[in-house]
Amino acid sequence: MSKFIMVIDDSATVRKIIETSLGREGFEVKGFVDGVEAMQWFTSPEARRPDVVLLDIGLPKMDGYEVARHLKARPLLSNTVIVMLSRRDGVLERLKGRLVGAKDYIVKPFKTQDILTVIQTHAGLSPSN
Repeated sequence: MSKFIMVIDDSATVRKIIETSLGREGFEVKGFVDGVEAMQWFTSPEARRPDVVLLDIGLPKMDGYEVARHLKARPLLSNTVIVMLSRRDGVLERLKGRLVGAKDYIVKPFKTQDILTVIQTHAGLSPSN
């Protein structure tokens, strides 16, 4: 079974770029427009534990920090790797990400190789694992 990556970002362009590039690398990728939609998906029959969650900070309805707190509060997801995505590159944003359980932080705009490297580094994942 291929490794499963969740992408939670309100930008359709960002989601499409990540889904396409990681899909080409053999990962299964599912995108969500906001944290509420992602949380609701976990109650559906097809829900499964993601190996990595790529999470935008600036989301509507519930920001990325709040989504990360909700994810980490679920026993099934407590060990899931969360990587924050943001246009902001400040120390405070990075620190807040760490405090809610994020393993890394990627600044937009990013190269798709940056995403792949972070996934392989923190989750020890390659498509065939």
